[in-house]
Amino acid sequence: MKEKWQIWKEKADSLLNFITHKKTVKGARITYQVFWNLFLLLLTVVILGGAFATGVGAGYFASLVKDEPVRSYEGMKKDIYNYTETSDLYFADNVYLGKLRSDLVRDEVKLNQVSDNVINAVIATEDEYFYEHKGVVPKAVFRALFQEVTNSPIQSGGSTLTQQLIKNQILTNEVSFQRKANEILLALRLEKFFDKKEILEAYLNVATLGRNSSGQNIAGVQAAAKGIFGKNASELTLPEAAFIAGLPQSPFGYTPFTREGTVKNNLEPGITRMKTVLKRMYDGGYINEKQYAEASAYDITKDFTPSVPNPLDNYPWLTFEIEKRAIDVLTTGLAKKDGHTEKDLKQDENLYYKYKTMASHDLRQNGYQIHTTINKDIYDAMQVVKDNYKYYGPDKPEEKEDPETGEKKTVMEPVEVGAELIENSTGKIISFVGGRDYNKQQLNHATSAVRQNGSTMKPLLVYGPAIELGKAAPGTPLPDVELRLDKSKSTPWPHNYDKRYSGLVSARYALAKSYNVPAVKLYSEIVDQRPAQYLEKMGFTSLTKGDYTNLATSIGSLDNGVTVEENTNAFSTFANSGKFIDAYLIDKIVDKDGKIIYQHEVKPVDVFKPQTAFLTIDMMRDVINMGTAAGVKSKLNFSADWAGKTGTGNNYFDSWFVAFNPNVTLGIWTGYDTQKSLKTSGMSYSQRTNNLWAELMNAAYKIKPDLVAPKESFQMPEGIVKTSYCAVSGLLPSAACSKAGLVESDYFNAKDVPTKVDDSLIEGNYVTIGDSKYLALDSTPKEFTQYGTILNPDFINRMVGNDFKNISQLIPNRGRWDNVLVSSAKMADNGKKPDSVTLTASGNTLTWSAPADNDIVGYRVYQGGFFGAKIASINSGSSLSYNVGNGSFYVTAVDIAGNESAPSNVVEVGVLTQQ
Repeated sequence: MKEKWQIWKEKADSLLNFITHKKTVKGARITYQVFWNLFLLLLTVVILGGAFATGVGAGYFASLVKDEPVRSYEGMKKDIYNYTETSDLYFADNVYLGKLRSDLVRDEVKLNQVSDNVINAVIATEDEYFYEHKGVVPKAVFRALFQEVTNSPIQSGGSTLTQQLIKNQILTNEVSFQRKANEILLALRLEKFFDKKEILEAYLNVATLGRNSSGQNIAGVQAAAKGIFGKNASELTLPEAAFIAGLPQSPFGYTPFTREGTVKNNLEPGITRMKTVLKRMYDGGYINEKQYAEASAYDITKDFTPSVPNPLDNYPWLTFEIEKRAIDVLTTGLAKKDGHTEKDLKQDENLYYKYKTMASHDLRQNGYQIHTTINKDIYDAMQVVKDNYKYYGPDKPEEKEDPETGEKKTVMEPVEVGAELIENSTGKIISFVGGRDYNKQQLNHATSAVRQNGSTMKPLLVYGPAIELGKAAPGTPLPDVELRLDKSKSTPWPHNYDKRYSGLVSARYALAKSYNVPAVKLYSEIVDQRPAQYLEKMGFTSLTKGDYTNLATSIGSLDNGVTVEENTNAFSTFANSGKFIDAYLIDKIVDKDGKIIYQHEVKPVDVFKPQTAFLTIDMMRDVINMGTAAGVKSKLNFSADWAGKTGTGNNYFDSWFVAFNPNVTLGIWTGYDTQKSLKTSGMSYSQRTNNLWAELMNAAYKIKPDLVAPKESFQMPEGIVKTSYCAVSGLLPSAACSKAGLVESDYFNAKDVPTKVDDSLIEGNYVTIGDSKYLALDSTPKEFTQYGTILNPDFINRMVGNDFKNISQLIPNRGRWDNVLVSSAKMADNGKKPDSVTLTASGNTLTWSAPADNDIVGYRVYQGGFFGAKIASINSGSSLSYNVGNGSFYVTAVDIAGNESAPSNVVEVGVLTQQ
C-alpha cells in the first residue's frame, strides 16, 4: 500500500516540476497569448461583419423603399377605409333589386357589430401577437425571409393583420422584396396613426372570403356571414365564426359554394380548416376545452344558407342595362368635374375610355345606391306576358359557325321581341322587354338592337315635318299611283305593301292605311330641307349622311337602323306637344354617405310646334280607329285616347307597333335576329305583333291603371281651325268641286289654311262605254252624255309630273269619284257607222246584242216599223233590254261621234194576241 502511494507521489512531484519549470511556464504563456489574440481577432471580425451586414441590410431596405412616399394620416385613412363596396340596385319607389354585378360583394360593418367569436378566431388564426406588436413581428419576418431565401417547402408566412391590410388596401399582391419592404414600412407607420380596433375593423371589412350562396365572390365578414350563413356578423356562433376565420388562407379552396351558388360536393377542406382555427383558439385561451370539443364536433353544413338566385339570374337584361347606364352617367359626371364636355368625350376615344374606366371602378367599389325608374310590378307582369305569349310565329333554321370549333351547324332561331313603356311627361322608362330568353340570346332588343323601323318612320320624318314646314295638312291630297320616284331604278318605286294603288288620297288616309307612295312623294318635296334633323332632335343616334338624302329613309330604310327605345321615345314627342323628353332609366345615384352624386334632370327639346304635334296625333288616331291597327282597341281591357303607327321592315324582316295616349307610350318590335321574313300562314305577322302589344299594355294597366289609362284626351291647342277644302287639290272648294261632291273638312294650322280656290277640276260631259268613262266629243249626242268633272291637265302635271302616263290611276275607286274623269280619257271616232244589232222579244221585253264596235255610247229604240218614232235612248253602260207595249219595234246603235247604225230587224210585240 505504501509502495503505491510512494509511486503516485513521485509522479505528482514530477508533473509539478514540469509545470513550474521555467521553460514550461514560458511556453504556456506564449500559447495563451496566441489563442487570446485569435479570439479577439475573430470577435472583431464578427462585430465588424455584423455591423457591415446590418449596414448593407439597412441600405438595401432603404433602397427598396426609397420610392415609397411619406404618407400622411389623412392619406392613409382614406386608403385604408376605402373599402371596395358593391353598389345596390333599386327599382322605382325605393324597391330593392339586388347587388350590382360585381367581381366582389362587400357589406361594410363596424367592429361593435361583429361577434367576439369572429374577432377571437381571426386573431388566434391570423395574428396571435396582434395586441402586442407594433405592426411587424421581426422573428416572423426573418423566418419567412429565411424560408424564401432557402426555398423551403414550408412557408409559414410573416404578415401581421396590419401588413395584410396594407397589402390589400394600399399595395398589391406582387411577390417581391420591394413590395414586402414597403409593406413593413407602411405597417409600422399605420400602427402609429391608428389604434388596434381601427386596424382590426378595417381588416374585417377587406378580407377575401370566397363565394356566397349566389356564387358571387365576397369580401368582409358581414358579406360572408350573410352570404354563407344567412345572418349578420354579430349573430355568428363559435363554429360559424371559426369557419369564416379560416377562409382567408385559401378563400376559394375552403368556401362551401360553387360559382353557380350550389354547395360543393367535397366540403372536407373547409371543415378541416375550421377545426384548425378552433384548435388555435383553444391553444390561445379564447375558448375552453368543452367549447372546443362541442364546436369541433358540430355539423357546420346544417348552417349553410340555401342557394339564393343572383339578381343577374332573375333580371339579367335589367341588371346589365342599369350597369351600362350608370357607367355612362358617371363617366359624363367625372369628365365634367375635370372641365370636359360630352362633345369632348364623343370626339376623343382615349378621353372617353379613361373616364369610363374610372366610372366603372367607382361603381363597383364605392357602394352606391342606384335608383331606377323601372316599376317592379309592371316589369314582372310584362315578362310573364312575354313568356306565355303563344303567337310569335315559328322558329326558323339558321346556319351558324361554332366560335370554338369553326364548324357550321344549323340552329333554330325564334322570333325575338323588344318592347319599352315610357312615361311621356318625364321620359321615365317604366318597363321593357329585352327578349325571349336571356340564356339563348343576351342582346337587349329593347335598348340595343338596331333595326329598320319601317312605316313607323312616316309620322316622324314625313308627315310631322311636312306639317311643321307648312307643306302638308291632314287633308292634303297625295297621289297613290305607280310612280318612279327613284330615277336610278328602271321600274316603278316605291310599292305599297299590298302592291295596289288607291289614286288620290288624303295624307290622313295615306297614313292610316300606311301607303308608301304618298309618303315618299311628300318626302321628296321636303327632303332638301333636311327633315332628318328632326330625327336627331328626337334622339336618333345612328343616322348616317345617306339617311339625310335617301328617299327610302322616309319609309324606314335606314343605313343602320334604330332601337325600340329610340323609336318609342320619338313618338312620345307628339304626346308632349312637340317637345322631346329623353327617356331615362337611372333616376339618381347616392353614395354610401347618403349624398346624391347624380340626379336626372328633365331637359325638354323643342322639335315641333304644338299645332303640328296635335295634327299628327289626330292623323295617327285614325291608324287605330280605321287603319292598319284597327283591331287593337278590341283587345284592350280599358279605353283611352290612342294614337300610333304600325310598321313593316323591308322583306317583312321587322314588325312594329308604337302607340301612345296622353300619359304613356309603348313601342314593340318583333323579328328574327338573323333577318328572315315574318310572313307565315294563319295569323298575319302584324296581328301577332299588335296583339302582343295589347297584352303587354293590359298587364301594365292591371298594375297601374291611373298611369296607363288617363281619363283626359289630347287637348287641341290654340291656332287649330277646321276648314272645308276640295279633296282633289286641298285648296278652297270651287263650284265644280262642290257639284262633284268632293268637298271635305279637316283640321289645319290656322297659319297654313289654304287661300287659293281649287283649280283642279273642269266641268264637262262624258259617256260610259262598258265599264269605262270617256270624254264626250262635240258630235256626241247629248242624250247619251252625262255631266261630270274632269281633272285639269295642269293640276295633273303638278301632282305627278308630265312623265306619268296612266293618269286614270289617279281616280280613286270610290263612289263619290265616279263622275270625275281625266282629260286623257278620250276615244276617237273610228270613221265608220256602227254595225247593226240583232233584236229579239220575249213578252213585252226587247233584248238586243252589242255590236262588235268598241265606241258605242248608246242605243235608240224606235216604234212603228222603219222610219218609226224614237221612244227611248239607252246608254251603253246599261242593260241591253227595254220593256215596251204592243206594236212593231227596232233598235239602232250610236257611236261616240254620233254615227247611227242601220236599223235592226223589226219585231212585233202583242200583235198576234190582238188578232
